[in-house]
Amino acid sequence: MTNSLLQKYNVPGPRYTSYPTVPYWNEGDFTYEIWLSTLKKSFVESNSTEGISLYIHLPFCESMCTFCGCNKRITKNHEVENPYIKAVVKEWDLYCDILGERPNIKEIHLGGGTPTFFSSENLEILINGIFAKANKASDYEFSFEGHPNNTTREQLQKLYDLGFRRVSFGVQDYSEKVQKAIHRIQPFLNVAKVTLWAREIGYTSIGHDIIFGLPFQEKEDVIDTIEKTKSLQPDRLAFYSYAHVPWIKGNGQRGFNDEDIPKDDKKRELYEIGKELLYENDYHEIGMDHFALTTDSLFHSFEVGKLHRNFMGYSSSKTQLMIGLGVSSISDSWYSFAQNVKTIEEYYQFLDTNTIPVFRGHLLTEEDLIIRRHILNLMCQFETSWANPKNYFNEIPEIVIQLKEMEKDGLIEFISNGMRVTEDGKPFVRNVCMAFDLLLKRKAPDTALFSMTI
Repeated sequence: MTNSLLQKYNVPGPRYTSYPTVPYWNEGDFTYEIWLSTLKKSFVESNSTEGISLYIHLPFCESMCTFCGCNKRITKNHEVENPYIKAVVKEWDLYCDILGERPNIKEIHLGGGTPTFFSSENLEILINGIFAKANKASDYEFSFEGHPNNTTREQLQKLYDLGFRRVSFGVQDYSEKVQKAIHRIQPFLNVAKVTLWAREIGYTSIGHDIIFGLPFQEKEDVIDTIEKTKSLQPDRLAFYSYAHVPWIKGNGQRGFNDEDIPKDDKKRELYEIGKELLYENDYHEIGMDHFALTTDSLFHSFEVGKLHRNFMGYSSSKTQLMIGLGVSSISDSWYSFAQNVKTIEEYYQFLDTNTIPVFRGHLLTEEDLIIRRHILNLMCQFETSWANPKNYFNEIPEIVIQLKEMEKDGLIEFISNGMRVTEDGKPFVRNVCMAFDLLLKRKAPDTALFSMTI
């Protein structure tokens, strides 16, 4: 990645966990009734074949990490656990009443916040509450996010007994200076302990999340973090660029000054050093920001073209319907998106009236669905094609002309009625996707919305 390419393409852009991206949702055409109709349509089409996915948002954290942009509630009061679990199970019950037939659940992901804020007993109440009205699909895959500082062996064992086989631990960086800046004091020993526990218990996919571009981070910090990571050999890794977007994340990302954050050439160096070390340690790049050993299911899915990406991130297989439970969760029926209210108080108020707590969404148009397929192809397989008429739209010639500049820079190459991202172009895959993003082109944001692409 040359300096000139970095300067040319390092612009604000979406991370494309969905298309359209949330700022471009047409909320005016969305109604609760539309959401329910697309939900039922998608359920009928997919439940008996691929099953459905659940994302469950568990928002509580005991302390604020200043790099984090998730919806969270900071508290040390664990009496909040049980009422929240009961509310999530009630929301699920309301969905089951609408769906009628028992859902077959293929995927569950517990995200946060801090899922391991919750006791083993309450996590068991949650999962048993879900399966009181649902079945496990034959090839189910359940995963959760664990905080190394407060994940206990008891929690790992309990979730394993409930069917979970994947866990990801947030590492970020092992430098004490960086950890202090992001308010995440987390010794290597804590990460090693929970990783080894998970492996002893029998988890088949253990992931670590690492971030480059954090405040005060130096190349020696990235090298040290990856060397320590190598000693634990997680099955998969997320190697993320720190997204500095304090305009939407409030005071949580103002615990340090802008000049403390590595930028441009320095941030590029952190990325390239980290990526090279991961390659040297037998990790293979899987989609954007993700790396896996050849033994991990994410690698196998990438190899056979079954990798999928949604609001939960990357997954080993696709489900057409994903229901989001909990405060601020986003659901995806493939035909529409629906988001829950963002505060716990509002969430409880909706459920007290036996109403699913959706407050906004987007109904996907035919154009949206076509572009979504292209962006998914690029994000999951680094290539896409418009040879099939169902994947062609009128602006393709215009997009091809725009992509010629990236072709000249060696970032993409054209194939028969399609294109692929080159090895040099992989760090710029968000920029490639932006070429297909008609909504972004038609109305460029006049305020800061997205993080930088590199």
